[in-house]
Amino acid sequence: MTDNQMYPPVTVTLASGPTGGSIDDFELFYARRALDRFRTRLGRQGLLDLLAADIEEGNAFLRESARTSDGRFKGGTTVLAATGLTSGAFLAWMDKAFAGDEHALLASHPEHYVMGTDDIGARVVENIGPHVCSFYMGGWGSDAVAWASDADELLPESEFPRKMSSNLFLADGTVVGRALIQFGDTADGFTANLSVYFPVSCPDAVLDHHLRHYAVEFRNWIVAAAAAQA
Repeated sequence: MTDNQMYPPVTVTLASGPTGGSIDDFELFYARRALDRFRTRLGRQGLLDLLAADIEEGNAFLRESARTSDGRFKGGTTVLAATGLTSGAFLAWMDKAFAGDEHALLASHPEHYVMGTDDIGARVVENIGPHVCSFYMGGWGSDAVAWASDADELLPESEFPRKMSSNLFLADGTVVGRALIQFGDTADGFTANLSVYFPVSCPDAVLDHHLRHYAVEFRNWIVAAAAAQA
């Protein structure tokens, strides 16, 4: 019998000492603080320079996926239930953040690198699955609904009164994805219905990871919006 077979899986918990959370909570705080320091020190251009080779490789992946998919997309949806905040209050905060608070946008996810505007439009540099990609959104805001010509078939109908949608495209104009986010108020908060579409030839893992990406970034944005309101 090996040592691993003699003992159960190792667990470590905080028996006494510091208060204010678990060891995982402490680690998350310090990881976020370290990441914010690196982002701040490098700055936008420093991050772009550092990730240039990764972005070139990631964009090549998206471009080839779009080419081999011939305009066909597959999608998935993450649904979040928020309490203690209305969808209107959240969207007002998000509109303000997208209008110029890049720090708030980057802080919501470890794999956010750049979020801002340049000569082409609203630019995002983040992970799409394992790939670091640089793409643009064709308008983003509570009043910017940019339906594609096939939107009625591609994007689901919803009773949610608040919608935002956008094509995701590369600097050369190649459409590599679409996003639709929809919000509806509930008795104690709101529901966020977050859909993303990628070319059908993308591995399913790429779509699955972005649905997780949605969960992380929107949870943190909602928490930040609530803190700002308080």
